[in-house]
This record gives sequence, C-alpha cells and structure tokens, in this order.
Amino acid sequence: MDVRDKVVVVTGAAGGIGRTLCARFADEGANVVVSDRELVCAREVSDAIGGIAVACDVSDEADVRNLVDVAIDEFEQVNVFVSNAGVTAKGGVEVPDDDWQACWDVHVMAHVYASRAVLPHMLARGSGYLVNVASAAGLLTEIGSAPYSATKHAAVALAEWLSVQHHADGVRSSCVCPMGVATEFLDEEDPVHQFLAVTAVTPDDVAEAVVRGLEDERFLILPHPDVEEFFARKGEDYERYLKGFRRLKQKLERQPTARSRWTVARTGSLSSGRGSG
Repeated sequence: MDVRDKVVVVTGAAGGIGRTLCARFADEGANVVVSDRELVCAREVSDAIGGIAVACDVSDEADVRNLVDVAIDEFEQVNVFVSNAGVTAKGGVEVPDDDWQACWDVHVMAHVYASRAVLPHMLARGSGYLVNVASAAGLLTEIGSAPYSATKHAAVALAEWLSVQHHADGVRSSCVCPMGVATEFLDEEDPVHQFLAVTAVTPDDVAEAVVRGLEDERFLILPHPDVEEFFARKGEDYERYLKGFRRLKQKLERQPTARSRWTVARTGSLSSGRGSG
C-alpha cells in the first residue's frame, strides 16, 4: 500500500517510534491522526506535521472506538491503523498482577479493540491495513521480562490470525518486530537493554522499514535483519535456540561491563549460535 493521500491512525504517537512514524507518514503524503493518552504531547506532534490529535488510552475500548469515530468523522475513512502503544515491566512470574495486566491490556487487548473498531469500516470498503507493532521478543524472547515477552508473543499471534482471516476480504495485516530501538524504552542500567543498545536502530530506521513493508504488503516487518536469521534458527532447531538464549542470559549476568557487553553482542551464543550448540 502506498500511504499517499491515505488516512493513517497511529497510537502511542507522542514519542519514540510512534512520533517518528507520524512524521514519516506525513512526509509520504498521508493524513495522519496522532493518538496518545497525553493529548498535549499528541498535539505537539500533530501541529508539527499538519495532522489531527486525539486523546486515547488504548487499554480502554471506548477510547479506541472514539478514536476511530473521530478519524472517520474528519476524513470519512481509516485506511491504515497502526497499533503502536507499548509498556514494559521488568521481572519474571513474580511481577505483580497489575503489571501483567497492563502489558496484556496494551500489547494484546489494544490490538483487539482497534480491530473491533476499524474492521467493520475496512470490510465494508473491501480494503484497509492493520499494522500491529509488536517486538522481536514476540518472535524470540525477552530475557529480562516475562510479561513483555509473553504478551508480545500474543500480539504476533493475533496479527497472524488477522492476516489469515481477512486477507481475502481486502484487509492486509503487518506485524512489526524490532529488536533494540534507540528510544526512552532502553534503560541504560539494565544489562539486557545495554546488550540491545549495541545493535539498536533508530526510530527513523523503523519508520523506513514500515513504509517499505506496507508498500510490499509484507506481513513480517523486521527493522533488524538479524531477527529473521534468529527466527529461522528457532524453527530449525528449537533446543539449540533455547540453549543459545540460556547461554546469553548467563553471559549478561556475568559480564556487566560495556566492553564485555560489546563482546557478547559480537561473539555471544545468540549471534553466533553455531559453534557450541
């Protein structure tokens, strides 16, 4: 899909990937609806790109429906809905239920709410595009966060289902799965995030990958080419893949210095994965 003259809605758009996506879509000639739960921040983005701003808490279905209604009232249609908002929570199964629920609501139910709200309009027209921004954690895993990894896996599964279910109806689906991205999400004090920072791409890189992915109507959009290789290895030899991630976790825990992180990133079991599996 060429987004020129299309109506594109982006959630979680006040900063990071979402903000950059809005600017890139505007540069490509789209009419952009900038959505974030912080309306003042959303307006800053919309004013800069000539879009419109709508307050929306994506974990609230009524807010998501209102977002779609406002976009249709303003532009008569929604051609592309980019469900981008994200949260994180560090830790394993011991993470409090409220944090698990927040990840579930934002990473899974927000995509469900968006689909419920916008699909009827797209199906009636026989065209449309749903873009779910997930994560490489949804294809591989997130060593430092069980809630993030589990809910991003669910986000990928939902996007896959939407692609299978509605492709013949003219509605396309893509799932964006970046690894580390240079935004405020990367915590400099977290060894896992320090590792991701070594190969982090910029939000501009992600936006470029998304625009090209939409043009080609690719389901899986991977701003990091390495992720495709890792994902393929997972399917080829699951046990070896898991062994590699276990080894990487141990190295991250054992080698906290910047130099060691660089070494792990360049020669560690995740990226080499061949010599000792």
